[in-house]
Amino acid sequence: MAAFVYMLQCADKSYYVGSATGDDLSNRITRHQAGCYRGYTYRRRPVRLVWSEHFDRITDAIAVERQIKGWSRAKKQALIAGNWTALALLAKRRGGKSRQSS
Repeated sequence: MAAFVYMLQCADKSYYVGSATGDDLSNRITRHQAGCYRGYTYRRRPVRLVWSEHFDRITDAIAVERQIKGWSRAKKQALIAGNWTALALLAKRRGGKSRQSS
């Protein structure tokens, strides 16, 4: 089953990351905008779609959604801008050591 991972920018300039099944994301965004979901975006409307990616498998979409939710604001902004250089720099560990170092 296909799915999308998407990021919304809320009226308070915060970001919401979610996922939706199917091949059309427009209905999901319309429902966020209408306040159909009583969660994070409800009191932060209007919302604006700033990034999305389509996946053939829902398990892949869920994994990416969870990963992005843990990212810093700066890293999310780099993804939105398509700034792969900044994204790579922000992905480096703060201590400067790789996870696989001996």
